[in-house]
Amino acid sequence: MTISLYAASVPVFKQMLNSLSGVLHKAETHADAKNIEAHALLQARLFPDMFALTRQVQIAADFARGISSRLAGVEVPKYEDNEHSFADLQALLSKTLAYLDSFTPEQINGQEEREIITRPGTPKERKFNGQDYLLSYGIPQFFFHVSTSYAILRHSGIEVGKRDYMGNY
Repeated sequence: MTISLYAASVPVFKQMLNSLSGVLHKAETHADAKNIEAHALLQARLFPDMFALTRQVQIAADFARGISSRLAGVEVPKYEDNEHSFADLQALLSKTLAYLDSFTPEQINGQEEREIITRPGTPKERKFNGQDYLLSYGIPQFFFHVSTSYAILRHSGIEVGKRDYMGNY
């Protein structure tokens, strides 16, 4: 039995972005209840050389949009990444989820051999076929940033668990 590129991408991104939205909601509720400045959580990081929570969420959303767009052969939308609050991050996730809803399986399936070039014209340029891009690069990157977002909040004392991380499936 085979699995389609669409089934391995868009629904997975939607599940995890929805769960990330729920985790962020719990973080905001926790901050309000404990009189913690939201900025303290939004700028929290696991280690000084890692990105803060806000940037982790932005990058996760960027990968979901970018992977889907590249597989479908459409231009990747540019977002400003200027979110500074939980509400801003929720709006970013909502906008990204709405964008993901615009893709059909027909746009993505069958693109296993599509050439995808990341960071073209730079020393970090990489060439992939569609399947390798999704499975070996895109999905691991996406999950890294979703998982790191979760870990930052869990480390910051937010009462979330595996069920929150997994979301509805």
